[in-house]
Amino acid sequence: MSEEQDMITGIEAPIYLKYNFTAGRAPARFLSQLKRGVLTGQRCPRCTNVYIPPRGSCAACGIATEEEVALPDKGTVQSFTIVSIPIPNNPIQPPYVIANLVLDGANISFIHLLSECVNEEVHIGQRIEAVWKPEEEWDYAMDNIRYFRPIDEPDVPVEMIGKVPASGWEG
Repeated sequence: MSEEQDMITGIEAPIYLKYNFTAGRAPARFLSQLKRGVLTGQRCPRCTNVYIPPRGSCAACGIATEEEVALPDKGTVQSFTIVSIPIPNNPIQPPYVIANLVLDGANISFIHLLSECVNEEVHIGQRIEAVWKPEEEWDYAMDNIRYFRPIDEPDVPVEMIGKVPASGWEG
């Protein structure tokens, strides 16, 4: 290499991917209910686990799920991470908390944003509730819920997360 040439050590080559999602029967029913402000899961007829969002089949048993279960917008933090690294094109600036949440009456967690909290005080077993967008902004999307926030209820013991009755944790 001659002295007149600069050494190239890398290039920036952004890649953009656009996905089209076609919902099956179970996700389509879930999204239709979500547009109305109702959270629903599906119960496995064999193991009785309640999945949200519903998948149309039980991941553990491999059988179809049909029974729909209305769920409250309260639940428990099962696990979480504090995101400190910015993600390109993400409107949410770090640090912020992403959590696996188990709604009351469900057994399986889903991921959502946790806010209105001191990040370092978030903990497993913490009780949370949804903060919804204004109803006129609702669409067929999980982001009808802006985020979840902690509430002043007793923590759920780790071994009881996912075993909480639909009426909520009684402490």
